[in-house]
Amino acid sequence: MRFAPWPATDNWPLRAFDWPAEREAGRLLFLGGRGDFAEKYLEAMAHWRGSGWSIAGFDWRGQGGSGRLLPDPLVNHLDTFEPLLDDLDRFVAGWRAGKGPHVAVAHSMGGHLLLRLLAERGVRLDAAVLAAPMLGIRAGPLGTRAIRLAAQGAVAAGRGQRRVWEGDAGNVGGRMTACPERQADKIWWKTQTPEIASGAPSWGWTLAACRSLDRLHAAPLDRVATPLLLLVSERDPIVSRAAILRAVRRLPGAEVEVFAGQGHELLREADARRLAVLGRIDRFLEPLIRQRAVIPAQAGVPIH
Repeated sequence: MRFAPWPATDNWPLRAFDWPAEREAGRLLFLGGRGDFAEKYLEAMAHWRGSGWSIAGFDWRGQGGSGRLLPDPLVNHLDTFEPLLDDLDRFVAGWRAGKGPHVAVAHSMGGHLLLRLLAERGVRLDAAVLAAPMLGIRAGPLGTRAIRLAAQGAVAAGRGQRRVWEGDAGNVGGRMTACPERQADKIWWKTQTPEIASGAPSWGWTLAACRSLDRLHAAPLDRVATPLLLLVSERDPIVSRAAILRAVRRLPGAEVEVFAGQGHELLREADARRLAVLGRIDRFLEPLIRQRAVIPAQAGVPIH
C-alpha cells in the first residue's frame, strides 16, 4: 500500500492511500469511521484486493494521518461535518476518473458521509456497502435526541473542545470488537505510529454529528440511484439499528443484513463473524466483476 499527501480544496493535508490490484477488475473506495486510520483495515482491504479490486481512500481530516484540529492530538474534534463531505466529494470526483466499475465500502461515520454524498449531491457509484453506518447514534441507553441535548449543553457551557470522556474507553465490554487479537492490533499500530492515534470525540464533534444526521434525514434518500447493502449488528452499541432499518425503507432497492451479536466493527471481528460479513459483501459486489478477469485470492495481511 502506498501513502501520499493529498491536498483538500482548502489545502488541508489529507493522507491518501492507494493499493492497486495486480490484475484490476474494478476500483474500490474504502472509508473508515470516526477516529479510524487506514492500517486498522489492512486485512479487509487485502481481501478485496485479492479479488481484483484496486483499493483507494484517505484518512478523514482531524484523524489518522490527516492532521488534527486541536493542540491535543487525542481529542477527535470537529465543529461541522461539511468539510468532510467536501473532501469526500472532491476525492471521489478524481477517483472515478479511472476505469470502473467503481464501488465503495464505508464504515460508521464513513457510511454516514457517503450516504449524504449520494443523496445530497447526486453522486452515483456502481454499488456501495455501508457497514454499521452512523444513521443514528447511541451511548448506552441514550439515543440521538438525548445525546444532542447533552452536547448542546456542553458546547453552550464552553466545553465544545473538551473530550466527551476521559481515557481510552474505546473497547470496554467489546463495544468495538469482541476479537482481542484485532483490538491488540489496533493498539500496536497506535503505539508504533503514535501520530495516527486519536481518542475520544469532543462535545463539538458530537453536536456536529447530530446536526449532520439532521441533514442526512432531510435529504432525498428516495433518489439515491446507487445499489446499496447496509450491514449492522443486532445489538450495535454505537449506532442505531432502528435508524438504519428506517433508512432502508426510504432507499430504493437497498438490501440490509442484520448480524447476530454485538460489536460495532464488523470488519474487525473474530473470523467466524468477520468472514461471514466479508462473504456477504463479496456476494453483493461479485456481479460487477463476474465478466472480468479475477486474480486468485492472495494471503491476507498478518495482524500483530
